[in-house]
Amino acid sequence: MTPRVAPTLVETERLLLRMPVPDDAELIFTRYASDSSVTRYMSFRRHESIDDTRTFLDFSRMEWLANGCGPYLVLLRGSGLLLGGTGLSIQFDEAETGYVFARDAWGRGYATESLTAMVQVARGVGLHALHARCHPEHRASARVLEKCGFTLEQRVKSALVFPNLSPERQDVLSYALTLGLP
Repeated sequence: MTPRVAPTLVETERLLLRMPVPDDAELIFTRYASDSSVTRYMSFRRHESIDDTRTFLDFSRMEWLANGCGPYLVLLRGSGLLLGGTGLSIQFDEAETGYVFARDAWGRGYATESLTAMVQVARGVGLHALHARCHPEHRASARVLEKCGFTLEQRVKSALVFPNLSPERQDVLSYALTLGLP
């Protein structure tokens, strides 16, 4: 199989999406990863220290090295303000995607714009499908997925721990988007 290599920088009308680097730790931590409101419905635990964020950055570097793709930071074009994150986690000819945004970036269409960019990156590297999951109560995230053409495949009972909500397994909405052959 030919290795897939995604661009490390993606530009949209309003956003720059780029591969994270170690110097981003403080901004990621303060802008969104340590915010309990932002991380409420995430499948990762809220960062309690900058070391948690450095661990994420190590994971990110390994994803990019192993798969030619991984997490992206989402920045506002022009100002360079860090808005949040997105990315692709490749598994064979498919990938999982998602997004997280700082509170002051909510409701402005940035999640939709960045997810649309991830769909284009996935097509560009020859993936056949994208998958995403969200908590059933996270209606804003479900709306973004549906707006971007993802279809709800199923509600999976007791499928995933959302560590910032509860240590118990929660139901999850499983979405997919078939990309077709490039």
